[in-house]
Amino acid sequence: MTVEPYRRVLSIPGVRTLLLVGLVARIPVVATGLTLTLHVVGGLRLGFLQAGLVGAAATAGVAVGSPVAGRIVDRRGLRPVLAVTTVAQLAFWIAAPFLSYWPLVAGAFADGVLALPVFSVVRQCVAAAVPAEHRRSAYALDSMLVEVAYMTGPALAVAVTTALGSSWTMAFVGFGLVGSGVALLALDPPTRVDDETGTAETAVRRRQWLTPGLLALLGVTFAATFVLAATELGLVATLKADAATRWTGLVLAVWGIASLVGGFVYGALPRGFSPLVIVGAMAALTVPIGLAGHWQWLCIALLPAGVLCAPGISTTIDTLSRRVPATARGEATGLHGTAMTLGLAVAGPVTGTIIDGWGARWAFAIPGAAGLLVVLLAVPAWRGAARSAAGAEPLADAA
Repeated sequence: MTVEPYRRVLSIPGVRTLLLVGLVARIPVVATGLTLTLHVVGGLRLGFLQAGLVGAAATAGVAVGSPVAGRIVDRRGLRPVLAVTTVAQLAFWIAAPFLSYWPLVAGAFADGVLALPVFSVVRQCVAAAVPAEHRRSAYALDSMLVEVAYMTGPALAVAVTTALGSSWTMAFVGFGLVGSGVALLALDPPTRVDDETGTAETAVRRRQWLTPGLLALLGVTFAATFVLAATELGLVATLKADAATRWTGLVLAVWGIASLVGGFVYGALPRGFSPLVIVGAMAALTVPIGLAGHWQWLCIALLPAGVLCAPGISTTIDTLSRRVPATARGEATGLHGTAMTLGLAVAGPVTGTIIDGWGARWAFAIPGAAGLLVVLLAVPAWRGAARSAAGAEPLADAA
């Protein structure tokens, strides 16, 4: 294993800047959910149930808007989408501190529909900029930067809210989102390379690329984020039940570092693995985490599944970029984002029910087993897609 694959990726013109802008732009994006929660609980003096409803509204909006934005990018280009979503973010985050509860819920949904599509845009542009043989390393690097954003954004939201109040946090998040939109507009990275644009101008019908195999991939993506979100909630609940809440930050940091290490190693390997293998293994290794007793043993129990977090996400988007035509890549990447968003959204209430009904330590076993079941259900469609692809290769060679 060497760092040479990463050197090759970063030497490609424009990739280094794209990844750096993507990292900075994602920090306010990942801080939005916690910022809204802190505002509802602290600023509006309401409960966590009401805060959860605001978060659910925003999540539902993102799930609806992500593929729509991707489809518009495919047909109209990147700039119109960035311009509209940047203006929408400016309007919402200026108004949000002054809204009462129910207008805030409606505004959060609208803000989600018109969310700045940083994650999907960066991944789509990586696919356009990086040759197929180097994309696995590029997406592994991108997944590691996502981990850094998730470590940074929520921590900054808590720090600013504690020091200045939730209204100031919302102002900073809004400023960050608008700045991110302006930066992406100025960068204007290509979403397709010249040869893709020249050979595939005609839009491909959705039924030609949205195959059972791709739906299986989206299901596996859903399973991956479902297991990850459930694990995070399980960790918080377990440490609280064991009167070890003060160690929560350290345990989560260990988990994040394990993911970073796993992403780095995976991107440097000479060949990748099927997303079903990686996500299935991650889900299976999550099942026994609840057996760990002391918080120190919990850190150790997290490591096997933790090192597969970043590889699991990166291999799903890498596989999707290879299986979808360039003219549909934006919509497909948007659907990938929707699958991830739904996994996060479903994990909250499901894991909460498990914790309340059976205890915190079951929050690893049941979601892990459920994620593994989803992966197993995806196997037949995945094998069918592989056989179809193998059968098409001789026909393509003959043509």
